[in-house]
Amino acid sequence: QVHMVESGGGLVQAGGSLRLSCAASGRIVKPNVMGWYRQAPGKQRELVAVMSSTGGRTNYADSVKGRFTIARDDAKNMVHLQMNSLKPEDTAVYYCVADVRSSLVSTMRGDYWGLGTQVTVSS
Repeated sequence: QVHMVESGGGLVQAGGSLRLSCAASGRIVKPNVMGWYRQAPGKQRELVAVMSSTGGRTNYADSVKGRFTIARDDAKNMVHLQMNSLKPEDTAVYYCVADVRSSLVSTMRGDYWGLGTQVTVSS
């Protein structure tokens, strides 16, 4: 069984920063791709940031480019998301995702998902 556990969500004022972390544990091989999706109330789930193993390839949503940075710690099967200059429209539940059967960063299969962590940005 594989567990994906997110941490680091919370409430922050606009312009502030948060750092999300996710650890994959259990019977999981090294993920080819790890990343973050988010879902705001009434909206579809969307890709936020994705990184391949060794960090060679990344993909960011246009709305977060220049503000968010994804990083991986492959030795620990962890992925982090540094979120700066947060805006109220960044408010959403953020999900950690890992793929072991795909190497694409344009989109993810979603082999493993975390339960999500709430990020709320107040204006």
